Amino acid sequence: MTTATRQEVLGLYRSIFRLARKWQAASGQTEDTIKEKQYILNEARTLFQKNKNVSVQLLTDTDLIKQCIDECTARIEIGLHYQIPYPRPIHLPPMGLTPLRGRGLRSQEKLRKLSKPIYLKSHDEVS
Repeated sequence: MTTATRQEVLGLYRSIFRLARKWQAASGQTEDTIKEKQYILNEARTLFQKNKNVSVQLLTDTDLIKQCIDECTARIEIGLHYQIPYPRPIHLPPMGLTPLRGRGLRSQEKLRKLSKPIYLKSHDEVS
């Protein structure tokens, strides 16, 4: 990992903790605020811990590191915009995507994986 990338990742980590410190729940209730702050901190620790080996294992794969940084940035922006720290789910009905040449369920699973937004890439792996 380059020095610039390392600084960017550490900056994101610090900004998440600053965000958690200043977070106010949309409902305005103290117990909701405490739960949401704790969720932000736990989610950040879990995902950063999970992805810390990305830079060690794949020193030349900057695309994967960039994808993790983009996911983090997207989740921060969406959380701030909607005032909800939890990832926004997507709802795709089973067999709802257009299949490639009628391959059935296997192609549907592949299409569903490809259509997942960037802010949910690592959510199902952790939860």
